[in-house]
Amino acid sequence: MTGNRESTIGVLVSGGLDSAILASYLLDQGERVQPFYVESHLRWQAAELAGLRAYLKAVARPDLAELVVLSLPLEDLYGGHWSLTGDVPGAATADDAVYLPGRNLLLTIKPALWCQMHGIGRLALGVLGSNPFDDASEAFFAALESTLALLGQPPLEIVRPFGAMHKKEVMEIGRNYPLGLSFSCISPAGGLHCGQCNKCAERRAAFEMVGMEDPTEHAR
Repeated sequence: MTGNRESTIGVLVSGGLDSAILASYLLDQGERVQPFYVESHLRWQAAELAGLRAYLKAVARPDLAELVVLSLPLEDLYGGHWSLTGDVPGAATADDAVYLPGRNLLLTIKPALWCQMHGIGRLALGVLGSNPFDDASEAFFAALESTLALLGQPPLEIVRPFGAMHKKEVMEIGRNYPLGLSFSCISPAGGLHCGQCNKCAERRAAFEMVGMEDPTEHAR
């Protein structure tokens, strides 16, 4: 697919609440959306990708392009990291317990290059204003844009429509989307949310903060 720089926007989607809401939100804004998923062989990604495919199928419309899955294996880089071994942070851990080294750079670089090579001038990420990590800052993404501009490809704008928002505001936007199909677990069992990890706890809190019934099916 070769997109039109003015009418198509790339969207990095993980299948979690924020990126699922972002994809639907942009469609509602009249954008033609090209979704991307980056497969890195992390322990939850098979279940996550299945959830993402189910979500995109549920919200499909002519302006939603076919999902592009890009491979970026990380076994050689992450080694014995919990994202590969399975000793995942539990529900009571702090946000920084689930930090993945270089994650936003690793997630963004291949979709960004794909967009540049296929004539798409914007790439949207579902990064929130409440994200505490340095690689989610304005300075980080400005530097990344500048670096991409030096690679001999057309300019790319990295946009963060939720960049000034907190979780509650984003959940309000997504209230009428099929969020039960999204996936937010780092220790899935049988393709279902474990109900006990850091991300499952964050997911429950997201539904609670806007008074929504949590439709998530848990393994236990």
